[in-house]
Parts: sequence; C-alpha cells; structure tokens
Amino acid sequence: MIQPTPSTAPVPDAECVALTRTLRRRGTVVLSVFALVWTFAGASGLASPGAALAVEILAVPVTAAAIVLAYRKGAAPSPRVVDLPANWARSVGIVNVVELAAIFAVIAASNASGHPGLIPPCIALVVGLHFVPLARLYDQWQYKGTAALLSAVAVLGLALLAAGFSDESVRAVVGPASAVTLWASAYHVAVKG
Repeated sequence: MIQPTPSTAPVPDAECVALTRTLRRRGTVVLSVFALVWTFAGASGLASPGAALAVEILAVPVTAAAIVLAYRKGAAPSPRVVDLPANWARSVGIVNVVELAAIFAVIAASNASGHPGLIPPCIALVVGLHFVPLARLYDQWQYKGTAALLSAVAVLGLALLAAGFSDESVRAVVGPASAVTLWASAYHVAVKG
C-alpha cells in the first residue's frame, strides 16, 4: 500500500490512509461499546442500586466522548498507516469466532459446574487473550497492552473468588476494571492511532 516516491521516504497512498482511519475509527467504537457493556455488567454487582445507576450514567458520556474523538472533523491523520498481513480480515474473523465460542464455553462450563462467579474473570481472560493476535492482524501493537491488562484483571478476579469474595463483588471489580482497560485502548486508538 506504500508507493515509493523520488525522495527516500515512502509516502502512503490515499487508499491506505483511508483504510487506516476507518480501522481505527471502528476499533474505537468496538472498544468503547464493549467497555460500556463491561460497565453495566460490573454495576450489576454493586449492592446499591443508586451507585449502580450512577456508574451506568457516567459510562455513557465516557463512551460517547471516545467515539466523538474518533470521528471528529479536522483530526490530524494517524501518525502512521497500518501494515496489514495478507488475509488479515479472514484471520480477524477466525479470531473473533474462536473468542465467541470460548465465551460461550466459559458460560456453559461455569454454570454447569455451579460456579457462575467464574464467568466475569474467565471472559476477561478470553477477551484479553484475543487481543494478542489482533495486535498483529490490525497492526495495533498497543493491543498487547490491552491483552496484558485484561489478563491481569482476570487473574485479580480469580484471586478474589479464591479468597472468598462474593460473585457480586468480583463482578463489581472485574467489570469496571475491564471497562477502563477498553476505554483506555479506545482513547489511545482515537487520539494517537
């Protein structure tokens, strides 16, 4: 996607610049929406309905602001264009299907074993791990940080369960921590590219 020019530095072609902007905008939307979902899941573990509602209300403008940043007019182009591997879209589809299947397996196994409290931390782990191949496939190396942080959130949730914390308490920790991780990634993609 890079065309050589008479100068020594390659110049990205218009198609590559447009694809980079499109992928980063979509990434911001997806990350932000799933952060919102994690927030609502976490809020469901709070003992106070008022606190849960306050967290949910706060999450909406945080999500909206990330999306507005991604789609703002006059934003400088991304400092670098993506360098996508061959068949990247197909590979992304495979990663997402595997992630979805793993999430359903986690839910089914946790419920069948009588341990529904495992669902939030195990889903956080699945989601975190799926960012490892996505970092390469989207040429977004910051997704490795997303993977590491979500995996750490998952370990924290499992540790809290092992320490005897209630399922609701674990959900109230894992949900917002996962949301903050995804929002941080969304804002980074929206602002820095």
